Amino acid sequence: MRSTDVVSAAAQGEPAALQALLTDVRRIAFRYCRARLGGLPAGVQAADDAAQEVCVAVLRSLPRYEDRGAPFEAFVYGIASNKVADAMRSSLRGPEPTDELPDEVDLDADPLDTVIAAERSSDTWALLDRLGETQREILTLRVAVGMSADEVAASLDMTPGAVRVAQHRALTRLRAMMAGPADGGGSR
Repeated sequence: MRSTDVVSAAAQGEPAALQALLTDVRRIAFRYCRARLGGLPAGVQAADDAAQEVCVAVLRSLPRYEDRGAPFEAFVYGIASNKVADAMRSSLRGPEPTDELPDEVDLDADPLDTVIAAERSSDTWALLDRLGETQREILTLRVAVGMSADEVAASLDMTPGAVRVAQHRALTRLRAMMAGPADGGGSR
């Protein structure tokens, strides 16, 4: 991400700084949104839309942004988290009609494989939802987005060591939940 000088210049309306900042915001917002929304029907489109909404929200709130010591990325991820939640809620409202129909039947598509993949994705997100918000964010950023411990630490205003410890604890907890009884009574 950009230095505080670029953020400050962008907040004051400097075009070059604003362009550079929004380019970075768009990149990290899309990676984050795709990691969180990729399992939804039309997940890439939903991630693209959510990332665009993150950029608009950052642009609108930039003049009021105050540097309080936390990295600017934490501000962006906070907005992105809210936009992802909005996208997930809207996806639950029902299917969207489409004008696109396949020209022919895909003979390679196996309905059972599709169902199994969807079920695994759903099970994974259900397990992640049982973690605390910070642990869930760390796993999403480290595993799905592919960020380093240093990058996650800067984004969440933590030390890299604290990120690694929290990631280890989250993975240990996930293993315990997966090994626990089917009714979800796995240990903490």
